[in-house]
Amino acid sequence: LRRPSCGKGMADSSLPYKRSPAAWAAKHSSKEVIDQIARYAKKGLTPSQIGVQLRDSAGIAQVKNITGRKILRILKHAGLAPETPEDLYHMIKKAVQMRKHMEKNRKDKDQKFRLILIESRIHRLARYYRRTRMLPPNWKYDSSTASALVA
Repeated sequence: LRRPSCGKGMADSSLPYKRSPAAWAAKHSSKEVIDQIARYAKKGLTPSQIGVQLRDSAGIAQVKNITGRKILRILKHAGLAPETPEDLYHMIKKAVQMRKHMEKNRKDKDQKFRLILIESRIHRLARYYRRTRMLPPNWKYDSSTASALVA
């Protein structure tokens, strides 16, 4: 089933075939990278922000190639993983912003339609995360309490 979105096609960047780290990234030890990830997480960075930071400042393209584990797995092991998954968090944040806009602009019908699409995506994603036990089984998205989740 096709999801309603603006995208056309599936063009995106793909990972290199070679799974061993590049020569400049190989100088970092696994322990060193894990410590750095934990440091960034304690500062309040999300897993994807940590990945961007490592890529831009340390030249580490893929953490998994060096440590053998992905960033989120490392954070879970250290007990620093965010309680709500990052993609769900950002969708909820977007829905909260849209609701705020809708309060000021009641006649914005297009925004109302987009909000319905976003919220149905939130429900679908929440259903998946409850099934995979990344969220508690009684977790439910409620638009009235959503702003507290992203505050």
